[in-house]
Amino acid sequence: MRNFSKKRFSLTITLVIFVFGVMMATFLVVGGITALLDFIGVISLTGHPADEPRENNGLPLFTIFCLFGLCILLGTSLTAFFSKKALDPIRKVIEATHQVAGGDFSVKVDLKGIGELEELSRSFNKMTKELSSIETLRSDFVNNFSHQFKTPIVSVRGFAKLLKESNLTDEEHREYLDIIITESERLAELSTNVLTLSKYENLEIIADKVPFRLDEQIRRTLVLMEPKWSAKELILNVDLVDVIYIGKEDLIQQIWLNLLDNAIKFCGRGASIHITLANVDDGIRFTIQDDGPGMDDQTKASIFVQFFQGDASLPKTGYGLGLPIVKRIVELCGGEIDVKSEPGKGSVFIVVLPG
Repeated sequence: MRNFSKKRFSLTITLVIFVFGVMMATFLVVGGITALLDFIGVISLTGHPADEPRENNGLPLFTIFCLFGLCILLGTSLTAFFSKKALDPIRKVIEATHQVAGGDFSVKVDLKGIGELEELSRSFNKMTKELSSIETLRSDFVNNFSHQFKTPIVSVRGFAKLLKESNLTDEEHREYLDIIITESERLAELSTNVLTLSKYENLEIIADKVPFRLDEQIRRTLVLMEPKWSAKELILNVDLVDVIYIGKEDLIQQIWLNLLDNAIKFCGRGASIHITLANVDDGIRFTIQDDGPGMDDQTKASIFVQFFQGDASLPKTGYGLGLPIVKRIVELCGGEIDVKSEPGKGSVFIVVLPG
């Protein structure tokens, strides 16, 4: 607040000095012209002798009106001239704003000299930087979304055309049908995830909250995912305390489904997954730790971005929508989600929900 007042005061002083300077310049110019006219005898600042005719006594009043008009004219001209210079920074911002409105988010402004204008410059540049990031994410989202949908569609179309051929063996016929079914399921799953994310992003208030056993819900989720973790012979270490939570059950279950599926996906055969649920001072804490490949800082910063899938060298078994869904649900519940990870040391996801 103190710094803000100081910056506002600096702008006030600038305006006062500007107006005072114009007034003084007008006064000096008009005073100089008046003194010059008096010196050469065009006007008289001392008035006329008393014995002169009365009708001539109006000359000093006329002179005052002339000087007053000259002051107004000269002051207005000087103000217009200097104002044009003073408003140049505002014009720069207006021009830059038009560029941003036209889609150019690389534009920057650099205003110096006055506190408020420097703050405006910093805020404007920060805004364009954020807009540029949002535009990049939007572009990436559209590209990834198109790619994710196009790949199975092209596959379905290609194998459907092959099925029209009459020289296929029964084995090839079954193989192509299986591929079409698999790709169709991929499309259905992707569509479901996109619709789910869209629904949660537009949701602001969670209705139909009921109390339920959170630990039991997590156990049911583990049983539901049993075919996946059993297929990779994973070892699950589970430590859950009894917790009663008030919320929307099917919404909350999406958190455990996606986090567990993510851990299973990146764990190698025979690896371990550690799952804990505990009451803490700030609410309820759920932790899931895997023995996967881990992540670097750059990957950690992007895992909650839609369609982001991490290390390109790893197999792509998902769509990059699970963690964004988890983050949105946690935010809707008023909680927080954090991740700790290092390359080669696995990952730990921590979800804290208000109690």
